Amino acid sequence: MTEAIVRKLNDSRAARWTVLIVVAFTMFCGYFITDVMAPLMDLLKDEFHWTASEYGLFNMAYGWLNVFLFMLIIGGIILDKLGARKTGIGACVLMIVGCGLKYYAVSRGFEGEIFGMRTQVFYASAGFAIFALGIEMAGITVTKVIARWFKGHEMALAMGVQVAVARLGTALAMSTAIPLTKHFNSLSAPILLGLGALCIGLIAYLVFCVMDRKLDKSIEDIKEEEEPFKVRDILSIINNKGFWLIALLCVLFYSAVFPFLKYATSLMINKYNVAANLAGTIPAILPFGTILLTPLFGGIYDKKGKGATIMLIGASMLVVIHALFAAPFLNVWWFATVLMILLGIAFSLVPSAMWPSVPKIIPQNKLGTAYSLIFWVQNIGLSLVPLLIGSVLDAYCIVDLADGKTGYDYTLPMVIFMCFGILAVFVALMLKNEDKIKGYGLEKPNMK
Repeated sequence: MTEAIVRKLNDSRAARWTVLIVVAFTMFCGYFITDVMAPLMDLLKDEFHWTASEYGLFNMAYGWLNVFLFMLIIGGIILDKLGARKTGIGACVLMIVGCGLKYYAVSRGFEGEIFGMRTQVFYASAGFAIFALGIEMAGITVTKVIARWFKGHEMALAMGVQVAVARLGTALAMSTAIPLTKHFNSLSAPILLGLGALCIGLIAYLVFCVMDRKLDKSIEDIKEEEEPFKVRDILSIINNKGFWLIALLCVLFYSAVFPFLKYATSLMINKYNVAANLAGTIPAILPFGTILLTPLFGGIYDKKGKGATIMLIGASMLVVIHALFAAPFLNVWWFATVLMILLGIAFSLVPSAMWPSVPKIIPQNKLGTAYSLIFWVQNIGLSLVPLLIGSVLDAYCIVDLADGKTGYDYTLPMVIFMCFGILAVFVALMLKNEDKIKGYGLEKPNMK
């Protein structure tokens, strides 16, 4: 009788897709704040005299808690111990607190220094660090939620939809941050908007908690039979070669995309001569494209398989695209637009297959910790690469402009991003070979 109830709940399309919509909306709100300051690099330089290195240091703060204090790994263990409801609520609260501190920093000027950093940069970075801990914990929590609710069903499609909705938050941040700033004559205006959205996102997550509690009650007997997570289970995860190949592919691929987005608006202004108020619209094409393509590729993986092949194709595209961004020709807006569309396709291919592949390698009761470890490795790149690019820009890429101002030559940063893509291709090939040896089923469909 219990198994029949569980099967009925798992087969309820309305229930599982309602859960998906609710948690995806929470991630949408979080991703808006993640990237809302990405288009503001040049405006921060003009108004508050931020250097590229300070901007890179601000973005590096994403990993202060997640990477260097190992809080993301601890968060994954907490998720497996306490469950998705408590962990998710805590993550939402951290996002709100961090965003509030970032708003406070950007809304006013400060004097002096803290730990060798200008006070404003320090407060903004500290707020971003707290927010980053929340958004990353929310990310692993939502991913485990989808893996649970969609197991045996359209899991890759569901994860693709969640990624697409979250990327919509990125797209809106990239395309609206500068117009909002200029309309309200305040750099803090888009951050305040995102702060309000995060509060709504917390309310949405509470709705999920009610639904998940009902699911727990209906499968109480099954839960008691599951082997509980033990801290020593971390050893079985880190000794898994397939897990590490997924983690390495993740950090290399995302290091060539997310840090690139932080500088993409400045790239459009400095290399492709796009007007500042329109420069964010071209990078916004990338996340907008994922809204349709990530679920599409996820659906293909669910029905046809070929997950390892999909990841290899996406990584290969990354190399070509960044090489063309680095090339010293066709410095016109339409060529940048074409490249951004292609990058959006690559950005859809890899995540649509990568995240649904993890449950094929790691058992369900260890997924929270496994995802947190992958996110931790990913955050190493998301923290250090922006600092690297900012330092390279300040050290080697400053150029004098005709109006007496200075700008940046982005050739060298694009070559660096291209190198990350080349390494990602090699790791994708190794993962495909490991799948053949171990039989993870990455090339097989997800739907039973």
